[in-house]
Amino acid sequence: MSNEKTLVLVKPDGVQRGLIGDVIGRLEKTGLKIVGLKLIKINDELAGKHYAEHKEKPFFEGLVKFITSSPVVALVLEGNNAISVTRKTMGSTNPVDSPPGTIRGDFAIDLGRNIIHGSANETDAKREVDLFFDENELSQYSRSNDEWITE
Repeated sequence: MSNEKTLVLVKPDGVQRGLIGDVIGRLEKTGLKIVGLKLIKINDELAGKHYAEHKEKPFFEGLVKFITSSPVVALVLEGNNAISVTRKTMGSTNPVDSPPGTIRGDFAIDLGRNIIHGSANETDAKREVDLFFDENELSQYSRSNDEWITE
């Protein structure tokens, strides 16, 4: 069994709207395991590194201003297909294109306030987990129900 790790951020809008528990609960119910979790205030330097791929785009400044405007909840999820399971649970980047039952489909209506970030692929996941968490902040443990989640 091969486990993936992925980074998830409950963005400032999700924190301010009191959706932290709803978002984390939905992700946990998929069977993915939380191995890292913290409430942090992202500074400009970390925001710049996180959004480095967008640095030359006209919306970069707005992204940085938004993600640094309030605390976020950063978590690392682990499990089989963690990246794709998380992204499916999140819904499309634009909430208008997200079906009901997804986090964005149920809780968001605006592209710029879409509640949650999740790593797009394995390369991004590794880079993003390393940006937000030190190795000693990640826990390895077994759950009593793991055998009921994967073969």
